[in-house]
Amino acid sequence: MKSGFIGCGNMASAIIGGMVKKGIENKENILGSVKSEASAEKVRKTLGIACTTDNLEVVKHADCLFLAVKPQFIGQVAEQIRPALRNDQVIVSVIAGKNIAWLKEHLGKEKKIIRIMPNTPALVGEGLTAVCPDDLVSEEEIRQVLTILNSFGRASVVTEPILDITGAVAGSSPAFVFMFIEALADGALAEGMPRKQAYEFAAQAVLGSAKMILETGKHPGELKDMVCSPAGTTIEGVNVLEKEGMRSAVMDAVRACIAKTRKL
Repeated sequence: MKSGFIGCGNMASAIIGGMVKKGIENKENILGSVKSEASAEKVRKTLGIACTTDNLEVVKHADCLFLAVKPQFIGQVAEQIRPALRNDQVIVSVIAGKNIAWLKEHLGKEKKIIRIMPNTPALVGEGLTAVCPDDLVSEEEIRQVLTILNSFGRASVVTEPILDITGAVAGSSPAFVFMFIEALADGALAEGMPRKQAYEFAAQAVLGSAKMILETGKHPGELKDMVCSPAGTTIEGVNVLEKEGMRSAVMDAVRACIAKTRKL
């Protein structure tokens, strides 16, 4: 199955990198397009795939076409490529805020469309991608796309109303986690630990904690209780976070991201 990418930014690069690394697709079968020749040359050097500035060339090449441009550009791109799209193509949209109804209206109601919402940890092979196919996409086509998306992390099929939520809880949340890691390291720094070492300890602690949830299947609250000894140090820290409103602040941040997504 030949793959095409209109837009070759971070998310597209993560998808392409995963496909190639896991042997799902040969580089020769992947074609990308970007806005300038300078950007195309950079893609050729960094990703090792063919890249053009002609979106229509990518459309003609692709059995599976990834749309990975910024939301403000998709209207113009859709108008340009619509006449060249084929009904047998699977169109995979990585564009936030543009639902399947919008994509059908601008690309054609008879087109096979899958919306996906990956996150930036995909760049290091630990992504989480929400996947929402329309009714025209076959089970085999969904399986093929999931195979691609699982090459750089995990992928899960969700309903479209849930997709906007995953954009916040998985897509935006790495920024919150980075802030938390930075704060952990700053606290250690304030008590004398070198910054580089503080970042390493804080990041590994977060990585290990996340892995415990995924691999044990235990509730986060249960795992938290396992760390909190009676009259110990950890419960003192938990008490401070509760008094400072950590839970409500995170919940408000997630809901703010979802609200913004729905306005795009």
